[in-house]
Amino acid sequence: PHPLNLFRVHWFNDPQGQRAQIPQHVVLPRSLTGVAAPIVVMLGTWFPMIRAHKVLAAYGCLAPRILSGQFDPTEHMALWPSTGNYCRGGVAISRIMGCRGVAILPEGMSRERFEWLENWVADPSDIVRTPGSESNVKEIYDKCAELDRDPHNIIFNQFSEFGNHLVHYLCTGKALSRVFEEGKKHHPDWNLRAYVSASGSAGTLAAGDYVKDRYGSRIVVSEALECPTLLQNGFGEHNIQGIGDKHVPLIHNVMNTDFVGAVSDEATDTLDILFNSEVGKRYLADKKDVPVKVIEQLSHFGFSAICNVLNAIKTAKYMDWGENDVVMTVATDGAELYATEHASYMQKRFAGKFEETDAAEAYGRFLAGQATDNLLELSHVDRKRIFNLGYFTWVEQQGISLSDFEQRRDQNFWKGLQDLLPAWDAMIDEFNAKTGVLKEMG
Repeated sequence: PHPLNLFRVHWFNDPQGQRAQIPQHVVLPRSLTGVAAPIVVMLGTWFPMIRAHKVLAAYGCLAPRILSGQFDPTEHMALWPSTGNYCRGGVAISRIMGCRGVAILPEGMSRERFEWLENWVADPSDIVRTPGSESNVKEIYDKCAELDRDPHNIIFNQFSEFGNHLVHYLCTGKALSRVFEEGKKHHPDWNLRAYVSASGSAGTLAAGDYVKDRYGSRIVVSEALECPTLLQNGFGEHNIQGIGDKHVPLIHNVMNTDFVGAVSDEATDTLDILFNSEVGKRYLADKKDVPVKVIEQLSHFGFSAICNVLNAIKTAKYMDWGENDVVMTVATDGAELYATEHASYMQKRFAGKFEETDAAEAYGRFLAGQATDNLLELSHVDRKRIFNLGYFTWVEQQGISLSDFEQRRDQNFWKGLQDLLPAWDAMIDEFNAKTGVLKEMG
């Protein structure tokens, strides 16, 4: 928790903690995915402190509030509602910026998340557990409403904080573009066809707006088949931690979205075993000729990353894309955050022993055999349906005015938000000059 880590809250870190020219990423070959289209995955595990890119979202939400005087570190506490990574990012950013951070997350999230929080919070009471698991976002909102009665508490709701949208639009979008342009140096015929991201808070989806503006690529939203909110207005419970469900985030630019795809818990859990067990790694190398350097990177895929990759495969198959048609996505976090979930599923599904026949079945069913079912190419009517679904959360439950809700249909609203970015940068420069931090850093 050193303040200098604030200057590493970006995608350009290498595994040694130094500045990288190109964000860390892996290009998944056909031998793994079963599709000709290259699937490029940018890795979030090299962000500082939490080893997940959600620390970027937390900074994007807190910094503007401090600069504008809406948050006073000497008076306020920062409350970070999340299903795990965002609240960890919020606690980390709060701590290195001299603020008090409180994590609010469901009690059913992975044990590794809680262990990290227990080591970082100022007081054990700064971890607030809400009922349920990944699928219980409403319970988080209810707890926030209760805590918001105290004027000293400031809620940084990632689902409605436009700083979350903007920081990913600019930073993650630029990082994706940098990776793609580097790839084009070696493959001049490459075209960026799609960007895939889990719904979650919809912050990372904003990077899709950036690359769509520049390359004309499509935006694909991932969600869980057990709770197909966008796909079917459905409900349920799932364990693909970090992808959210049961509502449409306020910061999701729905009318600019092109596909929705759903993936099952079984698929992500089983591929987690395939990617991270010695038997699975050996099978991929020996039987499927997947390069070892690719297999080594699969440990940086958490559940949501696997979900994104599977939807990238679905989309590439549906569109019949070839070897020059690139699909890009991100891995929010790595497998290390799911060790207890991994062990539990290994015991429940494979009685503690994952064998080569299990590896072959996992590969055949969920990679080579990945179908285009539960994938919807959105029409204008589909977009309106999903957009309207957000009314019940934001207008009826959370009290957003109807006019504020409706203006988000227009792409001019989203483009207008981007004018805040240079203004915020100027405010940061002014703030740092006043505090003397720039002179101190040389």
